[in-house]
Amino acid sequence: MQWEPPHRADDPLQPVWDWLGRHWRAMLVLFWLLLCAWMLVERAGAIRGFALPDTDDNLRIAQVRAWLAGQDWFDLRQMKLNPPGGFNIHWSRIVDLPIAALILGLRPFVGGVMAEKAAVAIAPMLPLLLAMFALALAARRLVAPGAWLLAAALLPFAHGTMGMFRPLRIDHHGWQLALLALTIAALADPRRGRGGMIVGIASAVSLAIGLELLPYIAVAGASIVLRWIVHAEARPRMLAYALSFGLATIIAYVGFASYANHQPLCDALTPVWLTTVAVACLAVAAIAIPPAESWQTRLALAGLAGAAALAFFWFAWPGCHGRPEGVSPELYRLWLGNVREAKPLFAQDWPLFMGLSVLPALGLGGAGFCLWRARGSEAFYPWLSVIVMSVFSVVMLLWQVRAGPASQLIALFGCAGLIWPLVLRARASTRMAVRVAVPAALLSAVPAASMVSALPIYPKSRPGPLRAKINRASRLCPTLAALAPIARLPATTIFTFVDLGPRLIAVTHHKAIAGPYHRNGDAILDVHHAFDGTPQQAQAIMRAHGATHLLVCPYLPESTIYKARSPNGFYARLQGGERFGWLTPVPLPKGSPYWLWRLDAGAR
Repeated sequence: MQWEPPHRADDPLQPVWDWLGRHWRAMLVLFWLLLCAWMLVERAGAIRGFALPDTDDNLRIAQVRAWLAGQDWFDLRQMKLNPPGGFNIHWSRIVDLPIAALILGLRPFVGGVMAEKAAVAIAPMLPLLLAMFALALAARRLVAPGAWLLAAALLPFAHGTMGMFRPLRIDHHGWQLALLALTIAALADPRRGRGGMIVGIASAVSLAIGLELLPYIAVAGASIVLRWIVHAEARPRMLAYALSFGLATIIAYVGFASYANHQPLCDALTPVWLTTVAVACLAVAAIAIPPAESWQTRLALAGLAGAAALAFFWFAWPGCHGRPEGVSPELYRLWLGNVREAKPLFAQDWPLFMGLSVLPALGLGGAGFCLWRARGSEAFYPWLSVIVMSVFSVVMLLWQVRAGPASQLIALFGCAGLIWPLVLRARASTRMAVRVAVPAALLSAVPAASMVSALPIYPKSRPGPLRAKINRASRLCPTLAALAPIARLPATTIFTFVDLGPRLIAVTHHKAIAGPYHRNGDAILDVHHAFDGTPQQAQAIMRAHGATHLLVCPYLPESTIYKARSPNGFYARLQGGERFGWLTPVPLPKGSPYWLWRLDAGAR
């Protein structure tokens, strides 16, 4: 399926189109640089203020610092949370590598502080280049060679996806999204062996980074097997995929799995998923060996391979049949069930609902249109993969809005296929104004889209008094200025909100009790029990953790949960103005959003 416009000698812009087709890679890098420049300007103030936007970003920089300070490569314990033993993080060092390389490379020239600020600004934009390249390459293969520019220009319109590539967003999601885009591009690779190998390697690296995109990895593998069932000529793609996925997963486990991940846990690349992937890849490689002339035979062999892999996982790892986090019902009720991104799309406000749902809906429709157009061609099967991934991503979005970035990314392929025929109609027009406007719009799409992406799409109503206080606390409490007085205190252990823990350890030398990570479940429950329970219970919990200070930010979103859930609990009484003899107020500058107390020696 190639929707290319005919060469028109009477079109004065035909040389421009030809030049763009020959130099599309160089132009793609140029567009990426322009987009990066815009984002750096847009986020300049946040970069100066080291305003890492998410708890995961704050913990990521703490992990990088610990490694650069001498922590073992395979020791991913965060010693500044839940002291003295710390707790294990289920991540890997893969995403730490570019951040650490930037810090080490820049530190001799600009100093440690500026090196960190530059690193957290630059690092998220590196996977953006990979994502843009994969989008453009997939569009060239699935839609038409000239559609690469359209696919790249659409990316800044995917606000949820772009949020994972913006400066300061150093968590792992950007890399996983880029690998997902690369997987789809590789599924459309006409060179079967190379395409299968790239899908396998990308799947293994994504799996080593985290399990978030495991369902999409499974869909990609299933689509490769399906293609072999229909056409025996797809055997090289399937064999290359199976061998590369299995080998790359083993290498990733050996090179990046932490000491803690040597245990049979369900939430990361541990022996659970290492052995499951190995069995599945061996089974797929095995069915590619015997000659199978009919599609019925190939279907039966594929069914046996799939059943073997599923049976192995089911019987070998019965503890992983449920949620991979393995949280207790109490932890889910008190904490995970209140996490906004873990809630379904229909539980969100209207602007967020529309912002996350429109693009996936358009992309799904566009992919269906392209699938129909591609019937009978080699492009039918990768488009079928896009359709299945699109449907799955929409279903995931209805379950948890954290699926939004992946859902929007997948939608871009269908949107490009939907818009491109309109571009062809415009280029076929006899009116010069129409033929000139389309290329001009395409050439300006990336910078224009990046500017539009920074603007609010939906008007917001004026917040009420409570919402205004919550917004103010959310804006002020994480800032360096607000935390500077706390940072000047001698290093100690501070008891604070779960969501404040990562920020506190990232910008001060203090330790905290908990962060919003499921392996930290016992400490998370201790924080909730302290703020929900009686003052005596809170005092006992703080003493058990060796905390010397209590730090709260009234009206931070987490605090509203404690107050609403336990109106007679310790936190609600504290915010209501009640004071306790075992807490001594610590003066903070006027206008500080924080309240800070020192626990009396007898209370520790």
